Amino acid sequence: MYTSSPGSLIFDRHRPRLELIISEWQIAADLSFCDMVLWYPSGDSYLAHAQARPVTAQTSLPQDMTGAGPPANLQPVLEHVFTGGQPVVASDEYPYGPPGIAAWPVVWQHETIAVVTVHQNLVSQRHASRLEEIYRKSANDLFVMMANGVWPAEDSKASSTSHGNPRVGDGLVRIDAYGLVIYASPNATSAFRKLGIRESMDGRQLARLVTNELDQGMPINEAMPTVLFGRQSARVDIETRKVVLSARSIPLFDEHGTRFAALVLLRDITEIRRRDEQLISKDATIREIHHRVKNNLQTVGSLLRMQSRRMQSDGARHALLQAMSRVDAIALVHETLSQTMDSTVDMDDLLNRQFTMAVDIAAESRPLTTTIDGSFGELPGQLATPLALVVNELATNAVEHGTDVAGGNIQLLVKRYQPSGQPHPYLKVEVVDEGIVDAPEAVHSIGSGLGTQIIRTLVESDLRGTITWQRERRNAAGVAGTRATVLIPLDH
Repeated sequence: MYTSSPGSLIFDRHRPRLELIISEWQIAADLSFCDMVLWYPSGDSYLAHAQARPVTAQTSLPQDMTGAGPPANLQPVLEHVFTGGQPVVASDEYPYGPPGIAAWPVVWQHETIAVVTVHQNLVSQRHASRLEEIYRKSANDLFVMMANGVWPAEDSKASSTSHGNPRVGDGLVRIDAYGLVIYASPNATSAFRKLGIRESMDGRQLARLVTNELDQGMPINEAMPTVLFGRQSARVDIETRKVVLSARSIPLFDEHGTRFAALVLLRDITEIRRRDEQLISKDATIREIHHRVKNNLQTVGSLLRMQSRRMQSDGARHALLQAMSRVDAIALVHETLSQTMDSTVDMDDLLNRQFTMAVDIAAESRPLTTTIDGSFGELPGQLATPLALVVNELATNAVEHGTDVAGGNIQLLVKRYQPSGQPHPYLKVEVVDEGIVDAPEAVHSIGSGLGTQIIRTLVESDLRGTITWQRERRNAAGVAGTRATVLIPLDH
């Protein structure tokens, strides 16, 4: 794991390269069994920009150095490596350096841009096994490539931070320039046994061993030979009917740019793939449920519309149309949810359509226009239904109580803001009408009808917000329009 300092002084032209190194250097830390610190020049000294700890060994730097300056005895080592462009790989090469620390230049486009120090845990030193020898040799190869400016590769088609990517401890195979296995770690051997490879892999061609175990008739990923021969930094999934292995290759180059070996990291991701498939299946099921609910609600809305046409009473017909509008609002929410797999929903398209539709339904034959200003943005999915119903009810009320046969304009105003002293932002939603010219004052009073009760319940209970109504003078004739204001805390 690594941490980075947001306040470190990084030249913009160096930032992409240093971020690429930080995204990949966990591999080197695990192979070397060492902590690593990236130093960048800052004034007359250096600043620790990031630190990585090995997963394969105990850390030698228990305190995070990110954002700090170097110890006094490390400063001359950093200066020596940065200005000279040559590594210090042993304490006796530079007598003023602290023991157990190597320093490597970070070179990019023939320029030293930073220094990486490698901190060995001297307490845990013991006789190295074959695995440790191969690991440390491979780490040294990566450090040399970093000092030559060729690792990490700019054209890498793999990332150490991607989901399910193999790590050093999951399994490592070192192959030569011809793809022959030099060494396979115990975990890599176990993974290949699951694939069906039982015999010794030493001296065998890795690509041939793997392809011989693939199921006949199954297509072979065209990137597989590139990875198994170590020709390019890339990743591929090796799939059979029972096992899925993720393989990632890191080609090793000498100072002349000749590929002399490669590392292949291996991980059994069978269980990860199974869980991903289960999640995809669940997401698809949820989306299908939303789709079916939407269809059923649209059917209910159509039935209400048909029933309203048969009503003789204007009041009954109006009540059915209002019910149909509410059902359509919920149906529109489920339609939107059926088209996304995210936990958040882009509310602008949904609620703008809902507002316009509600005004059109309530207007009947009145010549009304709508104005929408502002953006809802992305909000949690659980807010979609109550917010859509609130917008629907406010729009319907504005048409019924704020317009007459002459028509008018209904406004929807939306904005996000941070109230003073509040720890979280709020969403402010306003629906404004222009008022009725010849209506008595009683028409403009805020009533206690079903629509108002629905609005209050949804705002206060489901949205945990507040709702206020305010009359405003609109013109010289003294017409009072109504502004309904909903405030919703966005702390979900």
